[in-house]
Amino acid sequence: MTDLCSVSSPRRTLSLSRKRRGSISFLESEDKGSGFGVSGEHGPKLAEVYGFVGSITTVVATVMYFIWAYVPESWLHSCGIFYYPSRYWALAVPTYFTVVVVLVLAFYIGVNFMATPPPTSSTVMFDEYSGEPQRWRSPDKDDDQPIEPISDLSISDMNDLMFGGTR
Repeated sequence: MTDLCSVSSPRRTLSLSRKRRGSISFLESEDKGSGFGVSGEHGPKLAEVYGFVGSITTVVATVMYFIWAYVPESWLHSCGIFYYPSRYWALAVPTYFTVVVVLVLAFYIGVNFMATPPPTSSTVMFDEYSGEPQRWRSPDKDDDQPIEPISDLSISDMNDLMFGGTR
């Protein structure tokens, strides 16, 4: 038998010196870093687990759907499968889903058109933050002129700037 005081592990020696029971770890320090067999902060994240389970579930459900939709009934009966929905639903559910998606998109576009003001409304061009430009003249032309305050350009000024010089 070996004497408990002759253990060469520093952790075990420290725990024995404090009069506590030492714990024996069968994993070496390089095994703990790899994450295999150790639960804790290095384990898989919950989102990764949900993603993996979701992807596997999607693949299994898709395979089951195609088997149900395309395999003849005699083959299903020979496998012992007697209860399954009507084949009508193999086409009806995807069709209903597609129609619902198209109607939701049409409804969304219609609501946005109803919420948008007409092009002739003044709220299209002006809001509570728009302001007329302030006209001011500097007393001396020789001094440095400060930058004019920010303002909106009116439609008539913009038309004059763009199309006024062609006359």
